[in-house]
Parts: sequence; C-alpha cells; structure tokens
Amino acid sequence: MFHPKFKEMEQAFGFDDVAIVPGSVTINPDQTDIHLSIENPVVFIDSKELKFPIPILASAMDAVVNPTTAIQFGKLGGLAVLNLEGIQTRYDNPDEIFDEIAQAPENEVTSLLQKIYSAPIKENLIGERINTIKQGGVMCAASLTPANTKKLSPIAKEAGMDILVVQSTVTTARHISKSYRGLTFPELSQKMALPIVVGNCCTYSAALELARVGVAAILVGVGPGSACTTREVIGVGVPQITATMCCAAARDTYFKEEGDYIPIITDGGIRTGGDLCKAFAAGADAVMIGSPLAQATEAPGKGYHWGMSHPHQALPRGTRIKVSNRAPLEQILFGPTSVTNGTQNLVGALRTSMGVCGAKTIKEMHNANMIVAPSIKTEGKFLQTSQNIP
Repeated sequence: MFHPKFKEMEQAFGFDDVAIVPGSVTINPDQTDIHLSIENPVVFIDSKELKFPIPILASAMDAVVNPTTAIQFGKLGGLAVLNLEGIQTRYDNPDEIFDEIAQAPENEVTSLLQKIYSAPIKENLIGERINTIKQGGVMCAASLTPANTKKLSPIAKEAGMDILVVQSTVTTARHISKSYRGLTFPELSQKMALPIVVGNCCTYSAALELARVGVAAILVGVGPGSACTTREVIGVGVPQITATMCCAAARDTYFKEEGDYIPIITDGGIRTGGDLCKAFAAGADAVMIGSPLAQATEAPGKGYHWGMSHPHQALPRGTRIKVSNRAPLEQILFGPTSVTNGTQNLVGALRTSMGVCGAKTIKEMHNANMIVAPSIKTEGKFLQTSQNIP
C-alpha cells in the first residue's frame, strides 16, 4: 500500500565499505608528488603559500602534539597542530599531568579529565609553547575553539603562529545565538592576516559556505575518531568517505565560482594506510590523524589517547583509549614497517596506492575509481584475525 514518506534517506559509506580500483596505467611510487599547499585565499592580504612535503596533519589533541613532537613532525615534512586550550597551556609542568592521566583507573578518568581541564588557561604559556616550536625551525599551527578565538588568537599570532585552526565538533559559517555578536570568519581573516583552517563539517552546503567566507582549508569529520563518542552520545555524524566526497564537491564548486582552491582535510577515523589512501581517493587533499600518531614512542600521551570533548563538564563525548607506544614517529610515517596491518609507513602506503592507480599527484588520485565493497577486508581472509588492528 502506498503511503507518503516522512523523510528520504541516502546510504552513506565509511572506510570499511569501499575499495579503490587499480588504474589502467601504473607509475613508480617514488615519482608521485604528495605535497600539501595552504595559503590565505583573501585577496587583499599578502600571504605566501605554505608548502608541506607530506599531506598529513597531526591532530590538535593533547596526547598527540606537544612542542617537541610538533618540531619533530614538522621536520619530517608534516604539520602538527598544537591545542591552545589543553594541558600545554594550563600547566607549567604538563608531563606530571600526563602521568596522572595514564595512571588513573578507568572508572575515574573522566572525572579526572574534567578536573584537569577546568584549570584556567595561562596566556603566558601560549606564547612560550609557540616560541618553542618556532625556535625548532618549523611551521607552527595552533588550534582554538570558536568561543576563545577572539581573545586568544592575537596572543598566538604575536608569538609567531603561522596557521590558525578554529575547530569544534561541528562548525558552520552561520551560527544562531541570543548572545553577543560572535565569531565571523571574514573579520577574523582580515584581522589575523594568516591562513585559517576551519572545521569540522561533513556536508556539501556547510563546506561551501565555509569556503565562501574566506577560510584557507576545511576539516571534514564529525565523530569518527577512535577516542570520540559524539556519534554515540548525540547521534550526529556522517561516515567519512561520504563526508569527504560531499565536501570535496563543495571545494570544486567554489573553485569554479572564484578560482580559489580550498583544500579539504579528512579528519578522524583513519586507522591504517588503507584508510588514508581511501580518503584521498574520495577527494581529500590532506588528512588529519590522531590515534595512529598517539602510538608513537615520542607521543606525550604515554600510551593513551583521549577525545578533546571527553573533559566536557556536562556532556562528555570522548573516552580514554590505550593505544600503547608501538614505534617511533618516523617509522609510523615512513617505515620500515615491523607489522603487516597497515599501521606503519603511512606515506609509503599512499605513494604505493597512487602508483597502482596511475596518479602522479593528489589531484589525480581524486580521479581514482572507487566501488562499494563491504567484503574487501574479509574476502578470502578466513585464516587472518583482526587482533593486530588497533
């Protein structure tokens, strides 16, 4: 019997639902160009293009990035983002806090994190942490939430910050509120006169509106991170392949409109080299990863990782997970790998995938054919187990 539908739903796909189809031409992996460029798209601001040899950002998460790892990651060719509202800017001796978190019983860790993150941000530490990174000879990217951007971003810029990341669970160009006039990105772009990366979003319309207000790059992903429970707590999110494709379409629409290319950065949910490669085939220009880097022996989290919404005072949306310290950061990025589950030599995986797809550049990788293939990881693998996949 026919009856009207209340809503129409479309199917959405995550990393485990799809596969990349090999190309009809192959090239040597070492001939691929995987660099990432970020520049300020606001035409009246004189801003140079910033180039990074590898298209990987380290997440602005306390267990992943501190000044030391930011310097190391930058020297390896990527861009690490320092959380300016985290442990590094609340405590003079952050290592003591990380020890406390790592040693906390599971049933006490949420309340402990809530207490730790309730300490006030010390503005002098913002300058100190950024100065340390700049003295290390690398680009400095730093993250703030929209609520604190107006107040703290000038301090970070004065200290030498190169890229500002404005990040929250969900970010839109239009925000409705009864409070005072909030953050507007066109004004922020003029005031800061440096590239501003904004996120997170997961739809075509939100990404297109963000591109139109003058941001330099867009972070894509709501709730896919291994330490994030946003999807469980509030039921919001779009699987990363579909989210990336939708936002990449918005990027291309804006490029046709204005001639400005706004990179799309897939943020969260990437566990292995295979996931990373699928993100690029789905349209990403770069990826931001957390838990794979939290496994580095140099990571500040001491073998643990937690979501940035975990310390929320009223509605925590994260969990502390044990990732262990598995390998040095350089080995995770470039190998040689000591495991067979795809969690090491992420850059080598990307170059190899591009090679078998015949893609010399990231933009050519966007043209790789993809198929819906939910059995791609299980077909013929009955003798294997997933025990080595984190």
